[in-house]
Amino acid sequence: MNKIDKAMRILLAGFCINLCLGILYAWSVFNKALVSDWGWSAADASSPYALATITFSVCLLVAGILQDRMGPRKILILGTTLTGLGMIASGFATSVLALNITFGVITGAGIGFGYACLSPAAMKWFHSSKKGMVNGLIAAGFGLAAIYLAPVTSALITSLGINTSFMILGVGVLIIAVPLACTINNPPTDYIPEAPKVKAGQAPKATTESVNVNWKAMLKTPQFYSLWVMYAFAASTGLMIIGNITNIASVQANLPNAVYLASILAVFNSGGRVGAGILADKIGGVRTLLIACTLQGINMVLFATFNSELTLIIGTAIAAIGYGTLLAVFPTLTAEYYGLKNYGTNYGVLYTAWGIGGAIGAAVVGYSMTQGGGYTLAYTISAVMMGVCIVLALITKPVTAEKSAELEAA
Repeated sequence: MNKIDKAMRILLAGFCINLCLGILYAWSVFNKALVSDWGWSAADASSPYALATITFSVCLLVAGILQDRMGPRKILILGTTLTGLGMIASGFATSVLALNITFGVITGAGIGFGYACLSPAAMKWFHSSKKGMVNGLIAAGFGLAAIYLAPVTSALITSLGINTSFMILGVGVLIIAVPLACTINNPPTDYIPEAPKVKAGQAPKATTESVNVNWKAMLKTPQFYSLWVMYAFAASTGLMIIGNITNIASVQANLPNAVYLASILAVFNSGGRVGAGILADKIGGVRTLLIACTLQGINMVLFATFNSELTLIIGTAIAAIGYGTLLAVFPTLTAEYYGLKNYGTNYGVLYTAWGIGGAIGAAVVGYSMTQGGGYTLAYTISAVMMGVCIVLALITKPVTAEKSAELEAA
């Protein structure tokens, strides 16, 4: 088995592991069941999800630091194991506090530890011109999880109840993801990725010389803060829709059994990740973000008017594409601006924006509900945040080679 075969095996294993870790994106099904079957309030049913997003982002930072030092395998095994055990423990939870701990903390931590190791390991096996594609495919596995998890979870809850559904899904993660985690590792130190083939007469694709900036130096660049705000605001909008789509369909379009919308979210979310990753390799990450944020901003302005099945499907698809773009482009920009040597730590620092975004989204929905206007106010606030992202995408420029070299030497 040669090196390029190994690279594809790492990419495929990472994709499949994310199909298991993507349990987070099926939460809207649990959310609806907790409200309808157990009589929880919308805020209580959303709290384990919101806490999981925060725990996820914090643990991704910790895992990024550890995998930069120890390699991905041990950390990934820990993450997949915690995810499975947290889901099983959630099967014994009967209160908001218990589910906040088992799903919000344990499962959220496991997902963070697992997710942190996949992109950096995979990118090191491929040529630098393929960063966007690799990140898009790895991230697509996470988003695609809801395609099968949403209907499977719904069927399990209907036939066996909420608690048993948690336990069955947890056992599935342990059986599938943990063995795959044992196959992930970094390439040898002398490994040089194969350059992409070009047509006869064409010049090889130009690549910039690799720089390796640590997180302290990264924080000295204005680009980091621009990326952080864009990530937080755009993630807030996407996570708000993902976490509430079945309730939105019920309240806004009188579609009480619109579980299929979670699958639509998954398809377009994952498609957005792959498409945006490839597009970022061609036109640049920031330009790709500008397109996505503009579409998402328009979508949020119009979302309150989506009161039919067709318009809600269209709005859901656009929201999913916009959100999926983030998970492919921000890892690519982190590697492009600050290098791969400290990528795990650097992206972990940036990824705190995603966790804060989840908390913002939950808070926006909660505030909108208390004002008696349903989700309308939440859409308006999200549209304003997307406007900020558009402005930032227009003014954010790449870190110059001279600045990168200066930071690396510091």
